Amino acid sequence: MTLHPSKDQLVVDHRTQDHPIEPLFLNRWSPRAFDGSEMPETDLKTILEAARWAPSAFNIQPWRFVYALRGDANWQTLVNLLNPFNRDWAQNASALVYLLSDTLVENSDGSTRASGTHAFDAGAAWSYAALQATALGYYSHGMAGILKDDIHQALNVPARFQPEIAIAIGRRGDVTTLPEGLQGREAPSPRKPLDEIAFSGSFKG
Repeated sequence: MTLHPSKDQLVVDHRTQDHPIEPLFLNRWSPRAFDGSEMPETDLKTILEAARWAPSAFNIQPWRFVYALRGDANWQTLVNLLNPFNRDWAQNASALVYLLSDTLVENSDGSTRASGTHAFDAGAAWSYAALQATALGYYSHGMAGILKDDIHQALNVPARFQPEIAIAIGRRGDVTTLPEGLQGREAPSPRKPLDEIAFSGSFKG
């Protein structure tokens, strides 16, 4: 297993694709063991810059990010907004990012309407961020286990924005720092075969 792969290296030799794809997609996976090192803000900004270029319906770009780097004045606030399970390991990451999506769309007359794709579009931004992190030699882990009821007040988020996930980013750490129950899960996961999820002409399930 390679801790910090280049874009041409595969993380593990048993994670294979059904059809040719860029190695970057296989290299991206979501560990929980981070080494607690500091990340330059320029690296985090590069990751978020990649997310900025994700596609969205009508180019509305509903995603917003609230972040903290390890050791800065806002770090513990963001750590405390994770649920206890995620807080236990994600506090060792180098950066935490909260992904929010705008549930409303602005009309030309200044009124608003509900957005039907805000969460979907925010998911695309998360994917772009995760892939850019991998390209830089970092690992990222998205977490749905966040204290959604507390985030608006704690992070000064307007009510129209929906908290989606938190993202832990950093360098890989020693797996033995994790609880025993998580150590065995610290490996890239496989995927269902393509013919189980992609169908020609009509759904087959």
